[in-house]
Amino acid sequence: MVRSGEEPRPTGRATDGTGPASLRELFLQGEPVETGVRTSILDSWQRCRNLGLSPDALDLPYREDFDPGGRIVRAAVPVLDRLQATFAGSQVNISVADANGTVLLRRFGDPSMARSLPDIQVVPGFVFAEQVAGTNGIGLALAERQLIRVYGAEHFAERSQQNACVALPVRDPLSGRIEGVLCLGYPRGFERPALGVAIRRAAEGIERRLLGQSSARERALLRTYLAAGAGPAGLRRGVELDALANEFPARDQAILREKAAELISGAQRGAVEVTLPDGRRVTLVSRPVTSGSGVQGIAIEALLPGPPAGEPLVIPHQTDELSALTAPAVPLSAARPAITLPSGHLAASSGPLVTTDGDGGTSGSGGTAGPVTPAEPPTPAEPGSARTPAGPVVADGDRATTQPTADGDRSLSEPPPAESDRTPSEPAAAAAGDGRGPAGEHSEAAFPARGLVMLGEPQVGAYALAARRRLELLSEASTRIGTTLDVRRTAEELAETAAPGLADFVTIDLPDAVLRGEESADPIADLRRTIVHGIREGLPFTPPGKRVDFGPTTPQLRCLSSGEAVLEPDLKAAAGWLAQDPEHTARLLAHVQSLIAVPLLARGVVLGVASFYRAGGPFGDDDRSLAQELASRAALSIDNARRYTHERTMVLALQRRLLPHGLPDQEAVEVAHRYLPAESDVGGDWYDVIPLSGARVGLLVGDVVGHGMLSAATMGRLRTAARSFAELDFPPDEVLTHLDNLVGRLDREDPDGKGAGVIGATCLYAVYDPTAQRCLMARAGHPPPAVVHPDGSVTYPDLPAGPPLGLGGLPFDAVEVGLPEGSQLVLYTDGLIEDRDRDVDAVLEQLREALAHPERAPDETCQAVLDTVAPAHPHDDIALLVARVHAMDPGRVATWELSADPARVGEVRASAMRWLSGWGLDETGFAAELILSELITNAIRHGAAPIRVRLLYGRTLICEVSDASNTAPHLRRAASTDEGGRGLFLVAQLSQSWGTRYLPEGKVIWAECDLDAA
Repeated sequence: MVRSGEEPRPTGRATDGTGPASLRELFLQGEPVETGVRTSILDSWQRCRNLGLSPDALDLPYREDFDPGGRIVRAAVPVLDRLQATFAGSQVNISVADANGTVLLRRFGDPSMARSLPDIQVVPGFVFAEQVAGTNGIGLALAERQLIRVYGAEHFAERSQQNACVALPVRDPLSGRIEGVLCLGYPRGFERPALGVAIRRAAEGIERRLLGQSSARERALLRTYLAAGAGPAGLRRGVELDALANEFPARDQAILREKAAELISGAQRGAVEVTLPDGRRVTLVSRPVTSGSGVQGIAIEALLPGPPAGEPLVIPHQTDELSALTAPAVPLSAARPAITLPSGHLAASSGPLVTTDGDGGTSGSGGTAGPVTPAEPPTPAEPGSARTPAGPVVADGDRATTQPTADGDRSLSEPPPAESDRTPSEPAAAAAGDGRGPAGEHSEAAFPARGLVMLGEPQVGAYALAARRRLELLSEASTRIGTTLDVRRTAEELAETAAPGLADFVTIDLPDAVLRGEESADPIADLRRTIVHGIREGLPFTPPGKRVDFGPTTPQLRCLSSGEAVLEPDLKAAAGWLAQDPEHTARLLAHVQSLIAVPLLARGVVLGVASFYRAGGPFGDDDRSLAQELASRAALSIDNARRYTHERTMVLALQRRLLPHGLPDQEAVEVAHRYLPAESDVGGDWYDVIPLSGARVGLLVGDVVGHGMLSAATMGRLRTAARSFAELDFPPDEVLTHLDNLVGRLDREDPDGKGAGVIGATCLYAVYDPTAQRCLMARAGHPPPAVVHPDGSVTYPDLPAGPPLGLGGLPFDAVEVGLPEGSQLVLYTDGLIEDRDRDVDAVLEQLREALAHPERAPDETCQAVLDTVAPAHPHDDIALLVARVHAMDPGRVATWELSADPARVGEVRASAMRWLSGWGLDETGFAAELILSELITNAIRHGAAPIRVRLLYGRTLICEVSDASNTAPHLRRAASTDEGGRGLFLVAQLSQSWGTRYLPEGKVIWAECDLDAA
């Protein structure tokens, strides 16, 4: 059976591998969880994940300023004492929290629990709101505003996995506002069906005690209502306990209460039909009530389908809690309603009255009730009368039973019943006839039951309704304004919240500097219309995007000068506003009547001005205060967005300066690249293309963990270092080793000793040689590259992952792969493939499909990947580098191999001159001849065989001489008296650049000649 307001519980809630335990783990891993978890629990998990809560690291805040003697505490103490007695000896943990989730009271079925449980389950003051404690009974009851059950793995926090709980909001019976939460915690194995009944009745007991704290005027009205029978005899059929709550869900009850408040505030009499969202129609009846002291009020009742004719009336025991509010001198009868004002807000009466006497029996009462007048003051009830039952009587099928509760259902002046009086279930006989006979019963059966929705004074109700709507608007503003860190969107949220809740039309003007994320030097002269929003379009407001100039007497400029909201109740009499632009204001006056201009101020910075217009009826002082509060809250959010925009702009500017501004000239690869910053914050991704000796090219992609200025600055340092190591002609694995040492050194040099967040940086470095059509690559914790072959197939090379940079002590392995001409090498950062809502393997397969078009140019490939693979709203930066490789024409490569014989130098030199002549490089021949002579002679004299010579004719002329020795040459400046030492000096003077490249065995000395200079 599922009670109204509860969701059906899924089977397998224990951690047996099929219930929420396994489903929760799937959810935490980012897997979709569509079935098997109740909607309220799944929604709560999602909210917790969006808030960034960690299941194993929830730190509950503690509030020392909670009120230990507040209204909810005073009402709950006796009820909790009785609950504690009911659950004596059990492992039940009883708690009451306020409307913010702060626990105010604790009780334990077994007092020894207080010595074994942690402080958060014993000491009052800890906050269990969902936004800090994750999914739990108290927090979820506040979020869902209904009875909630949470079992084991349904809790978000790891430490709560062995527990279960049931929680129910406690409301103010008159206002309907949630005052707190009652929660019963227990081991999972203690689950009992009676727990739901017990917590409902206990909550109702607390709500009745809250009602007992109402004002004397409210009690006077309620006393009169109860004593008078609340209207003609024709509408006196009643309903049993919680009938209104069971008849309507919480949403429909809120609609009925809202309409009832409007009827009371407007002092409207008669009947009004309310259409609910599901199409049902409910009639609300307004009845005047006047107390004996002259207090005039309105009672709003809802007409409900009545019980079968002739069924005995059952009076809930809550009437005894209200004994101080009733008039006992007036005999209870079929005309006398029984009232409960918790969630149902009932006034019930029907048929013959059935109550329990002091011995557990039943008795009937007859007569009629009349209004209380000053001439007939109420008299106190005598102890032991038939109106002092031992427990509530509720309908159960065709019979009435009494059931004990621990919720304080007894009169406030009565001691708790003895244990022997707590009968689990006791039949109650029907009472004798009420003296009206069959005719009376027949006439009564034709009318429906009724439930009291609300009772109050019209004047107080009008203020209460307005205040309630203002509070609701402020509450809505706290959730709607500031959901993003975008200045313009935050301004839109302010306008959407205020219209139509406060105004009919809203305009917001912000300086251009604020929109850019800066502080405006002269906000008055820099205002631009940013937002125009209202209940309809087409009004002659200045359109968005236009500059606005306010005169010195306009309300907008006055509010900016004073820093306070300016109210113009009647714009027709507002001379300063009318004088600003008579033609424009005359057109507006046909549509608007009143104006509130409010400055947007936050932290001493003027951010703009908001103008609230109303078409029907003037604004008042309360409206001005509300507009000021809304604008103040919005201004803080706008300032936060402005600061974020400013910081993000600076980080983006820094990042753009640190990334390559263009691609270097080289012929080995055709390169295209893209960089897509994250929406939330800028990270530390980078890429680079580095020309190397021997017509080779280095391709580099890296990622620094984290976001913000520090990550961008660290990225710049690592990119510079990586480029330097690469230009020294280190192989990829050695470049990563040097970067790893650098990152470790940066962490050790952190002044705070806590690390700068660099550990975790990843990198992929690849070197392509167009003469051999081979690519040597290594990676440090980075995603593998993709290779697009000329036939359209896409592969991911089996490249050892390597540890992220900064861990130290672990080697990096390089792998060489063949890349035929026309192949594409695709390098990217993890922001492209890793996303919390997508599976990495599925994304890699999607990337494979996007790349399987070898005919595309690299630039087209980059765009296709971003359009089809990149997430719509990236949470991390994306760096993408696509390189189509080319092979060097064999006819432009000349090689010789010679022994260590000086006589061979002349032969190689002559052969090289013939190759240069064939290439049309005769003008370069002189320099190339001297360079080759010097390099070959040095190799013969100081190196080891075999000696190889190679000429490469590409963008430049490259002369290379290699030998098997690892001895490195050093450039020195020879003195005038030295006989040697001038060879490398000549090489350096004749070439554009020169250097040494080490091989696994030996070295290569190379020199590059600029063809243009020749």
